[in-house]
Amino acid sequence: MRTVLMVAEKPSLAQSIAKILSRGNMSSRKGLNGACSVHEYSGSFMGQGAHFKMTSVCGHVMTLDFIGKYNSWDKVDPAELFSKAPTEKKEANPKLTMVKFLQVEGRGCDCIVLWLDCDKEGENICFEVLDAVLPVMNKPRGTERTIYRAKFSSITDTDICNAMNHLGEPNRNEALSVDARQELDLRIGCAFTRFQTKYFQGKYGNLDSSLISFGPCQTPTLGFCVERHDKIQSFKPETYWVLQAKVNPEKESSLTLDWDRVRVFDREVAQMFLNITKMAKEAKVESVSKKEKVKQRPLALNTVEMLRVASAALGMGPQHAMQIAERLYTQGYISYPRTETTHYPENFDLKGCLRQQANNPYWAETVKTLLSEGINRPRKGHDAGDHPPITPMRAATEAELGGDGWRLYEYITRHFIATVSADCKYLQTTISFSIGPERFTCVGKVVTSPGFTEIMPWHSIPLEESLPHCEKGDLFPIGEIKLLEKQTSPPDYLTEAELITLMEKHGIGTDASIPVHINNICQRNYVTVESGRRLKPTNLGIVLVHGYYKIDAELVLPTIRSAVEKQLNLIALGKANYHQVLEHTLDIFKRKFHYFVDSIAGMDELMEVSFSPLAATGKPLSRCGKCHRFMKYIQAKPSRLHCSHCDDTYSLPQNGTIKLYKELRCPLDDFELVLWSSGSRGKSYPLCPYCYNHPPFRDMKKGMGCNECTHPTCQHSLSMLGIGQCVECENGVLVLDPTSGPKWKMACNKCNVVVHFFENAHKVRVSPETCEMCEAALVDVDFNKAKSPLPGDETQHSGCVFCDPVFQDLVELKHAAMRHPMHRGGQGKRQGRGRGKGRRPGGRLNPKKPKDKMAALAAYFV
Repeated sequence: MRTVLMVAEKPSLAQSIAKILSRGNMSSRKGLNGACSVHEYSGSFMGQGAHFKMTSVCGHVMTLDFIGKYNSWDKVDPAELFSKAPTEKKEANPKLTMVKFLQVEGRGCDCIVLWLDCDKEGENICFEVLDAVLPVMNKPRGTERTIYRAKFSSITDTDICNAMNHLGEPNRNEALSVDARQELDLRIGCAFTRFQTKYFQGKYGNLDSSLISFGPCQTPTLGFCVERHDKIQSFKPETYWVLQAKVNPEKESSLTLDWDRVRVFDREVAQMFLNITKMAKEAKVESVSKKEKVKQRPLALNTVEMLRVASAALGMGPQHAMQIAERLYTQGYISYPRTETTHYPENFDLKGCLRQQANNPYWAETVKTLLSEGINRPRKGHDAGDHPPITPMRAATEAELGGDGWRLYEYITRHFIATVSADCKYLQTTISFSIGPERFTCVGKVVTSPGFTEIMPWHSIPLEESLPHCEKGDLFPIGEIKLLEKQTSPPDYLTEAELITLMEKHGIGTDASIPVHINNICQRNYVTVESGRRLKPTNLGIVLVHGYYKIDAELVLPTIRSAVEKQLNLIALGKANYHQVLEHTLDIFKRKFHYFVDSIAGMDELMEVSFSPLAATGKPLSRCGKCHRFMKYIQAKPSRLHCSHCDDTYSLPQNGTIKLYKELRCPLDDFELVLWSSGSRGKSYPLCPYCYNHPPFRDMKKGMGCNECTHPTCQHSLSMLGIGQCVECENGVLVLDPTSGPKWKMACNKCNVVVHFFENAHKVRVSPETCEMCEAALVDVDFNKAKSPLPGDETQHSGCVFCDPVFQDLVELKHAAMRHPMHRGGQGKRQGRGRGKGRRPGGRLNPKKPKDKMAALAAYFV
């Protein structure tokens, strides 16, 4: 019996697919990484008995990055990133240990079936999975085939079983096109981003963006928004005049007529036309025409149209809409949501999908009518050769999906029903009038067959006043004729829907990446989302785009990225060489980068007008250890301290508040300490601005506060305040927060674990003594007599937070309410309570790894 490993892209997909293929007769267990499950069942594969193991990854297994030293912004010239800097594939999420997990499950397997999403990214993940598992799988006998690829578009019994019966092979060319895009975006984006971020943040204090990023797709996306802003700013309104006439077909009714000249921009000419028409007493009917017109039903739904509607009609941002669509897909409610196709294949079961909706109270009547009278074949759209259009695959209720999930599902379903409905038909009547020598018109529409507008009422023909029955030569009395003065108006800011249209038109990004690029320009504070989901550029976004135009317009225009996308598509089709495309494109951008660096003064001139220099920004906070003058705290992103006398800038932790720490000074450099806090429910720690940026000891890294400082005698250091190893992450140490009283707490210096203890204690300090059982530092606690929870009315006690039974009821584990990028919790092994990694010379801390038998002591925290 052969063992077949099957891998899907997400845990929920793996479970759904395994359930269908095993017909529910499967056993499930958690994988070693805790995030992915393994579903096992027996069956047949290629005519032989087989044992199946179905599991998943969590998106990309690997990510591309520069090797170690090239990740340092301070030590590497950004120009080296184009060619000299070597790259390597690293685990996308090391905490998931995905490679090890795949190897454990793949060991001894004979075949592998790849159930990754059927797009270019999915093909790329296929080869990431293969790189991990092929070395540990059983070697094939002779020319025996062992690698299979399943192609599917929805999580339905029919589609999954059909995919299993028609297995193909993974597409190496599509995977290479993704590799090429990743490397281009990494090298080009990092080089420009590092240079302009360091250059401008070193000069200006109120940019209010932690990263001045550049992206080959992101920057043209911003360019569209700024282009519309410039049109608005440069717009000069013009006055024009319109002649409006009203006739009275009956005594109690009036009909407003539209002037055939539409408008004139000369007041005197307009007045002349008014005077001429006022001489006439009646309006004469010159012609009456009636035409049957058709409003076509929509094309089948693709990703870009779904994102447009989600933003314009449902008020959802593109990235949020895409996340909801992916969730609906993994739950089996809709087909694959990433597709460029708007044409259903001939063999697509339209009636089967329609029958699923026959009992929904919102559209049951429409669906039953279509099924009984016959459906209309959807309009012929574009076949991109990827996936069928987005289609509802299963009935759902609002209670099942709730909120935004239901609203998106409802639109997708209504759109699908509309594609198989009839076109909307209406009768358009046009009556042409003459008043003196001038011609006027009025138009009326009457719906004869609503068609698809019954299910999509927002597309229905608007109700209009009914036109009178008349014939050529009829005369109607004139009610009034007047001149209206109006002004031309500027265009409005781009909506997300309009931006998506422009990106698709110019080939910027893919259906999958468009939401990411729009989200990025919002996150970087280049644009803000206004009412109606309109994108208004900020000062920073405007100055950047104007600067690119001034130096090299191709950096912001869509043309060059569009050309690169075409080359990447040729790689996917096997018509272009991966290495040649990569080398050629990088060479172009390397030349552009050098010219950009040489010409940066042009952009700087624009920056000077809009932003304030560092010296003129911020408020005095703490004293510099070099000149002993006050440094200014710049609160705008990225928050930092600046000494205008020394012309030095010091980075600070982000996403929290900074205040002076009791005017205490660092014993190493005489800088005044500051206190970073993520809020009352989070964590806080002091830091020395100089040590934070220039680590004083070899075992410290840039960006470490006093809670990680290994100074042997400083009262604020890890050595003096460290208590014991973190209860969750592998390398963290729980450190007393001396500022937290009377609601005392200790917090991990690596992850977001916070332990609250000894509430209302008068004093808590870390003892030089250690616990005999777990080697954590003992804690001395002093309570006020009135509030002491200690037995026997005692007010003082010294003991181990983890082992002392007196303390156990006074300790409570929580997670910090706010997580800073440097505080990422791990899922390390829970061992004993030692404070860290071995005794430091001269220090009181004894943080060697405790004995394994103490691991159970962490249990009461969970």
